[in-house]
Amino acid sequence: MIVNTGDDIELYGLHVSPDLDIVSYTLAGMVDEEKGWGIRGDTFCCLEMLRSYGFETWFNLGDKDLATHLYRTSLLKRGYKLSVVTAEISRALGLKVRILPMTDDRCETWVTTELGSMHFQEYIVRRGGRDAVLGVKLVGAEAAEAAPGVIDSILGSELVIVCPSNPIVSIGTILSVRGVREALRRSEARKIGISPIVAGAPIRGPADRLMKGLGLEVSAYSVACLYKDFLDVFVLDVADEMAKMKIEKLGIKVVTANTIMKTVRDRVELARIVVKEGGR
Repeated sequence: MIVNTGDDIELYGLHVSPDLDIVSYTLAGMVDEEKGWGIRGDTFCCLEMLRSYGFETWFNLGDKDLATHLYRTSLLKRGYKLSVVTAEISRALGLKVRILPMTDDRCETWVTTELGSMHFQEYIVRRGGRDAVLGVKLVGAEAAEAAPGVIDSILGSELVIVCPSNPIVSIGTILSVRGVREALRRSEARKIGISPIVAGAPIRGPADRLMKGLGLEVSAYSVACLYKDFLDVFVLDVADEMAKMKIEKLGIKVVTANTIMKTVRDRVELARIVVKEGGR
């Protein structure tokens, strides 16, 4: 599983990897599903104490969550690469799946607004994503190399699934890393993407504001266009069935399904459809 690290940020002297952590916590069955982030039942005593010392605590990190960042930062300072550290965290959490950061190099997503440029976490968490987006840049992408195993995993797969994540700052960042998009084009795997846009709006997150800021129509069709050079199949929500013919003109097969995963049953059914399409 290849994960975006453009959201990574240094906070309180610690290297925080939000996407790597939520994937790890989810697979370990410990994520706080109500919040959508962090560890279930976590406390925030450390953050409260930091606040009393005058720290700005706009980014919530629970006490157990902080332990992950302490461990990660300690290993990174000892010279270990992020991919190695991620593997160690996965092992400690009892995970069998291999989680790969998109790169071991420092790459940060920055958003430009009328207030200037800011880290994506500042835009979405500190500012609440309320500012109009004028531009998005992955700082460091030009020099970033794919982490060990990333390219090989794409080329060696039978099925590649592009999850319904933000096409600009989640999937887009991964595609910006040198060699990733080319590997997807070269791969003989069946490549299936799931639309994160339903009826002209994102299922969650600020994808609409980011897409508008880049001059893109907020639609499933726009997302398909972003992936058209490598995608074989695009899973469209039933609410967007009218866009099926337009997307198919891009040379992509379209499958309609319920992509709004409100229940475990919904998730299982969508996964079943994707895997079935992958076997064709």
